[in-house]
Amino acid sequence: MNKMITWCLIVGITLLFPDQTGSVLAKEKEREYYETRGEIVWEVPTKSKVIALTFDDGPDPRYTTQIAELLKEYNAKATFFVVGSRVKAHPQVVRLLMEQQHELANHTYTHPDVRRISPANLREEVLATQEEIYKHTGLRPHLFRPPGGVYNESLVHVAKDAGFLVVMWSWHQDTRDWSDPGVKKITNKVLNNARNGDIVLFHDYGGNRKQTVDALREIMPELQKRGYQFVTVSELMKYRNQIKQVGMD
Repeated sequence: MNKMITWCLIVGITLLFPDQTGSVLAKEKEREYYETRGEIVWEVPTKSKVIALTFDDGPDPRYTTQIAELLKEYNAKATFFVVGSRVKAHPQVVRLLMEQQHELANHTYTHPDVRRISPANLREEVLATQEEIYKHTGLRPHLFRPPGGVYNESLVHVAKDAGFLVVMWSWHQDTRDWSDPGVKKITNKVLNNARNGDIVLFHDYGGNRKQTVDALREIMPELQKRGYQFVTVSELMKYRNQIKQVGMD
C-alpha cells in the first residue's frame, strides 16, 4: 500500500511539474535531435588531445586583456563570444584579440533573454553584432552562442538563416565562473573532467573575473602537461569533419 501511494505521488508530481522532474531527459532528447542534424555543437568527439576554451559576454578592457596575456604565454588560441554593445564600447580589445589570432564569435548585441524576444528581434541582435565586429576588424564571424545557452527550433532557424552555426559548451565543462565559486572549484571542474574535443565555458565580463583569470593560471599549464592543445572552436570543428570523412571511406 505504501509503495502504491509513493508511486502515485511521483506520477502526480511529474504531471504537475514536468520541467522540474523531466528536464534532464527532455534536454537529452532535444540535444540529440539538434546534434544529429548538425545544427548545434556541444563538443567534438575526437581521438586528438585538443580542447577549445571559450569566453562569453566580453570584451572587457581589464579581464579580457589579462586572459589574452595568459593565452599568449601558453601559445594558446581561444574563442571569444562577444556582445555587440561591448564591442562598440571597447573596440581596442577586440582588435587585440584579432591581432593575437583568437576567434571572435557572436553573442548578440545586448545579451537579452532570447526566450522573451521575437525571432525578428533576435535576428536584429545578431546582425547588429556582426556589423559592429566587422566595423572594427573587417571580419564577420560564423559562430553564434545564445545567451544563457537557450536553444529551440526558432532560434536555430534564425541562426541558420543568418549563416551561423550554434555553439554551446560541453555540459561537463560549465565552470559557472559567473557565480564566483572560487578558484579551486573552477580549476577542479575543468581538470577533473577534461576530455578530448571539449568546449569549455568561461566568462570574461559580468563582474569580478579575477577567479577566472587565476583559475586559468592553474588550468592551462596542467592541461599542457597532459598533452592538450588549445584551439579555437572553428579549429576544433575540423577534427569532427575528419572523423566523418574517415567514417565514409
